[in-house]
Amino acid sequence: MRPKATRRRFSAAEKVRILEEADACREAGEIGALLRREGIYSSLLARWRRQRAQGTLEALGAQKRGPKVQADARDVELAHLRRENERLQVRLTQAETIIDFQKKLSLLLGITGEPATEMAGQP
Repeated sequence: MRPKATRRRFSAAEKVRILEEADACREAGEIGALLRREGIYSSLLARWRRQRAQGTLEALGAQKRGPKVQADARDVELAHLRRENERLQVRLTQAETIIDFQKKLSLLLGITGEPATEMAGQP
């Protein structure tokens, strides 16, 4: 079994070094060789170039995620009610299908919808 792959992270210094090497490439195929050697895609190099052009060297560093949003009690209740509504909609659809089938079957068999009390009084 293979160990779980982890996402590679580049420090700001590594990003700047790779960008400088890419800028120094003049021959055809040199950038491709650089990308293969570093194990990155051209889209990542393009993103780093855009960030450098914007002057946001801080953006080249690792960006931390913000704090996880705490779920409000109303949001939890709303999610619960939506799941329950969806479940009940499925049950309603099933019940309607069964009722339609019963109606068609009773028509085919010639069964009328007479109340049971009237039928009990007949000989």
